[in-house]
Amino acid sequence: MNIEKITQLLNDFVMQYGMNFIMALAVLLIGWWIIGRIVSAVDYSMDKANVEVTLQRFLLSFISIVLKVILVIIFASMVGVETASLIAMLGAAGLAVGLALQGSLSNLAGGVLILFFKPFKVGDVIEAQGHLGRVVEIQIFNTLITTLDNQRVYIPNGLLSNGCVKNIFAEPTRRVDMMFGISYGDDIATAKAIIHQVLDDNKLVLKDPGADVFISGHGASSIDITVRPWCQSDDYWNVYFSTHENLKIAFDKAGITIPFPQRDVHIIKED
Repeated sequence: MNIEKITQLLNDFVMQYGMNFIMALAVLLIGWWIIGRIVSAVDYSMDKANVEVTLQRFLLSFISIVLKVILVIIFASMVGVETASLIAMLGAAGLAVGLALQGSLSNLAGGVLILFFKPFKVGDVIEAQGHLGRVVEIQIFNTLITTLDNQRVYIPNGLLSNGCVKNIFAEPTRRVDMMFGISYGDDIATAKAIIHQVLDDNKLVLKDPGADVFISGHGASSIDITVRPWCQSDDYWNVYFSTHENLKIAFDKAGITIPFPQRDVHIIKED
């Protein structure tokens, strides 16, 4: 094959496919620019809607990748590539990847649901999957919490989105449930008055709603008194610990006994 023949083949190829390639390249460049504008517009809209930053980044990346894949398929079709086999190959690859990563995809979907519906947010104290701690970071696949003794726990989002999650301090106020025992020989009215006085002296205890103080049971060794004051959620543990300490001091001053467990043993002596 001589040079003239090669040149003629190249000229024929350019005449037949050159215009299609130029048009496809123009569509690719313009489409790439349009995708950038679309992603910027979606980003602006999500900023206005105060969408969680992690969810916003994931959605922007997902939208960008999907649109670019569609654009590349259009480009390949315009230059003469058989797109049916290409789409079938991509579908098969996607199915294989989905089966291999089904656990990760479950966590991915759970992360999107958590970031979208916001059952909890960063800074909340939650109890889930046997762990209690403060949420440090909500990632796409996992949620990082720090336990009360400062340990890090990574919980898969699939478990959080499909399981029970207790948001400890979601409400602005909380009720502090406590129970104290007094001796059967002590005066109940005096003990209840002391409890009310201790709660009234605590500035962290809310006056409205008022605290509940009532006899909740006759124990084996004590009369059980249930105490239920209300406080701001952030003051929960301060109220809990201070009430135990101050009530013990007040009971001691008034001569109210917090009894130890007791058991009467009768010895029968046979002749």
